[in-house]
Amino acid sequence: MKIICIGQNYREHIKELGTKVPEKPVFFCKPDTALLLRNRPFYIPDFTRNLHYETELVVRICKVGKNIAPRFAPDYYDAYTLGFDFTARDIQEYCRREGLPWEACKAFDNSAAIGEFIPKDKFPQGPDDLRFEMKKNGESCQKGHTADMIFKVDEIISYVSKFFTLRTGDYIFTGTPPGVGALQIGDRLEAFLEGIAVLRCTIK
Repeated sequence: MKIICIGQNYREHIKELGTKVPEKPVFFCKPDTALLLRNRPFYIPDFTRNLHYETELVVRICKVGKNIAPRFAPDYYDAYTLGFDFTARDIQEYCRREGLPWEACKAFDNSAAIGEFIPKDKFPQGPDDLRFEMKKNGESCQKGHTADMIFKVDEIISYVSKFFTLRTGDYIFTGTPPGVGALQIGDRLEAFLEGIAVLRCTIK
């Protein structure tokens, strides 16, 4: 399986980072060693001094596909959840400045926390009208609405499948809304998809 992550997909988050709005989806990959499952704690690695959370809608691929047309994209995913894309922001800033790849700041072990998946049929409004929230230590820090995404779920799947064959069990992180911030030891994160708690994580 693979984890495909879409970057810079909410305009307000782009403003936070001071970058440009992309003309096409920007994506990168994480290895399976990045997975953090079953609400396990996340241990801050010693190579970063500025670890950030990014809360994102995650789509689960349920069918093998290549060069998928947008109108057929819904056939290729069956469930949603939320995920935390943990980011070593200090390393990311260095990589941006030097024009380097992002693996060191984005793809390290346990950097992709994924919650409990909910079948997409539970959300008749479809993937373009989902609301989600992340609370840190009980206080709301991020609120997202997939209607605000620059590139919608079906468009993302179509675009990414031009480059990669999508396989059953792959995950797609669809980008983060504004409100990202730093984490400290002892922080407690909770994520809610349409009011349903799907993910918890303690920072250690």
